[in-house]
Amino acid sequence: MTLRLLAIGGQIMIIAVLIAGKIRTNLKIAAIGLLISSMAYIINSSGFSPNEGVLEIVVDFISVSTTIWAWVFGHQLFERPINKKILIGASLILFLLWGITNLSIVDRWLTFDAIRIVSLALIVHLLIVAIGGRADDLVEKRRLISTFLPFLIGLQVGGVLIVELLFGGHSVPLAASVVNAAFIFLLVLCAGSALLIVEPEVLVERGYSPASKYASANLSPSETVLHDKLIAAMEDGQYRIPSLTIATLASQLDTQEHRLRALINKQLGHRNFSSFLNGYRISEAKAKLADRALVDLPILTIAMDLGYGSLAPFNRAFRAETGLTPSDFRKAAIDQN
Repeated sequence: MTLRLLAIGGQIMIIAVLIAGKIRTNLKIAAIGLLISSMAYIINSSGFSPNEGVLEIVVDFISVSTTIWAWVFGHQLFERPINKKILIGASLILFLLWGITNLSIVDRWLTFDAIRIVSLALIVHLLIVAIGGRADDLVEKRRLISTFLPFLIGLQVGGVLIVELLFGGHSVPLAASVVNAAFIFLLVLCAGSALLIVEPEVLVERGYSPASKYASANLSPSETVLHDKLIAAMEDGQYRIPSLTIATLASQLDTQEHRLRALINKQLGHRNFSSFLNGYRISEAKAKLADRALVDLPILTIAMDLGYGSLAPFNRAFRAETGLTPSDFRKAAIDQN
């Protein structure tokens, strides 16, 4: 109980820091949601939670959303696009199961176990997103976070869910409960420390535009040479290569990958390699879509020629850059011309 109270106190302090800090709005909302829901889980699983009335229902309802907030927080932290179908679908399933649980109209398998299984699936998906997006990430401190944080969260949340599936929500062994509380407290300490020492580029909104033209200002001589080689390769059309990775590009430029990451991130202002590529790809796409001579060229062909594996990622990148779909942009550009 002492560990749980200390963890709640630490989470309240972190929420205060988040509210006062200049942190990206979406990340701040996700982090606060995760902290509040995890506090509700700590209270709900402590044995000292309210056992009747509206307060019990509210605490239980909020605690069920913990894995949803963890999933959203992970996507916001690593700046990965959120699959709305997964988010809405998982949320509806979890809260529908929660409602059925409170009505007590079915047995344990369709309620308690099903909630844990869906939650566990979300955590597994979060691990896949964090690990899979690491190669595209240009922020070194965040790449380090993506190495250990998902595993800590997965170990703690996944461990809790597995134990509860094995023993049931109200018969968890005392030793497992103590380990769980200690792990929660450790995570809070790590999160609080990381928040105090982490580089602002991980948390703070940056004012760059992915499609901006790049200038070789404030570069060292070696960075100037690498910058010129990079720009020459991009103008030569290297960005059109399908599935181009920063490792492949670094090899083509005969440089170390970490040097290329640092140049694109710290000097050119991009947090993800895909953002850097999209700056060139979308610029060319806009030119082709506005060209009357290419008005009958299928949008899928344009996307594939620019290196996209399918139409969906091209549409997402184009809308993020212009606020329009490729079809709407073409119509507006052709009408204007």
